Amino acid sequence: MKQCTLDNPVNKTLKVLGGKWKPLILWFLKEKTMRFSELSKELEGITQKMLTQELRQLEADGLVDRKVYAQVPPKVEYSISEYGKSLTPVIKALADWGKNHKMKGAKLSA
Repeated sequence: MKQCTLDNPVNKTLKVLGGKWKPLILWFLKEKTMRFSELSKELEGITQKMLTQELRQLEADGLVDRKVYAQVPPKVEYSISEYGKSLTPVIKALADWGKNHKMKGAKLSA
């Protein structure tokens, strides 16, 4: 029987995209550059600490770019990186699957 190792490509993808929030963050950033407060409003239920943590991880993995403006008060904008854009078809496929799943009458649990 085959074992699912850390080298498994699905494992590698889930390590980067795992969790509830990262795919959603990428979903919103694929359309436009957003400030932290804008993302926070879109992601109902996310804490400031969790959003900060997820954005830092996405930035460390090269999927999100962070631009800091030298002004008072500080202004920071987040956008999907060129590398992050390579995940757009994956995120869109998840969205399409979710729409189809909902249409089939299945109940989505939170």
